[in-house]
Amino acid sequence: MTESEETERLRAKLDQARAVIAHLIGDAAVLGSEGERALGYFSSEDFDPGFLPWPRMGNEGIRPEDLNSGNDG
Repeated sequence: MTESEETERLRAKLDQARAVIAHLIGDAAVLGSEGERALGYFSSEDFDPGFLPWPRMGNEGIRPEDLNSGNDG
């Protein structure tokens, strides 16, 4: 496999990852800014070695109690 073929396969795999993430979180509003951050990151060609941890807790991320709707009670 040539380098360009490998690059094409990796790009296709990233497209699949984005589609899976979008499906898993449903509407990006479900996870607010963290859902949007994930979709935006995997849609771009940028690499951020500091992307993880995900989700980030704090002002720009979701609250721990919002991670699992089973916590409602």
